[in-house]
Amino acid sequence: MGLAKRIIPCLDVKNGETVKGVNFVDLRSAGDPVELGKAYSDAGADELVFLDITASFEGRKTFTEMVTRVAEAINIPFTVGGGINELADVERLLYAGADKVSVNSAALRRPELIEEIAKRFGSQVCVCAIDGRNDSDGWHCYLKGGRERTERGLFEWAHEAQERGAGEILFTSMNHDGVKTGYANEALAQLADELSIPVIASGGAGKKEHFCDAFIEGKADAALAASVFHFGEINIQELKQYLHNEGINVRL
Repeated sequence: MGLAKRIIPCLDVKNGETVKGVNFVDLRSAGDPVELGKAYSDAGADELVFLDITASFEGRKTFTEMVTRVAEAINIPFTVGGGINELADVERLLYAGADKVSVNSAALRRPELIEEIAKRFGSQVCVCAIDGRNDSDGWHCYLKGGRERTERGLFEWAHEAQERGAGEILFTSMNHDGVKTGYANEALAQLADELSIPVIASGGAGKKEHFCDAFIEGKADAALAASVFHFGEINIQELKQYLHNEGINVRL
């Protein structure tokens, strides 16, 4: 059967509240991150991801306090990302109670950061998040919450992140984010085939079948989603039961 596939709710946090948008814009409130985190933990989520989407200095302080409150409220692993530029940021968040950190823009700008985190805290702590968009000339990586294109190709950057010590790749397809028509399964499958570390699918979940497709067609190790969970469109327990009935190994 292999390792159980993971279901991961993602909470984008802005000024202390959870928000969700479409294609990275038009944000609306989705509630208190600590309450939501606890509800997901109780509902059978395997892990959680919290992203500080406006990691200015003040936001950071608020966010770190929230991480401590989340750690006290849940009993599953959680990953924290947003504004992580140096080892001191990683240390602060792990000390606050996070299990893993997610690096994105900072790692693209300075790939050595991945090595530094892996060396100091272990590969299992370092999740390399990649916001990719399938442009007319292929898949490219984007910085700053999807606002700035880089010349790095998705697949070569994922390879480099793995070589430098990342423990997982969290791949968000910007083309699919929030539009609920399914994950980028072709790109996911290519990542899964080319890499030896787990790949987390993100961007595109709209119904239970999409998770199933991400695991079977996309060969993903985990599937992450936000709005379908936040707004009660998909129940985690029902989703897991459905996946189990489809022959997918999940932790019930």
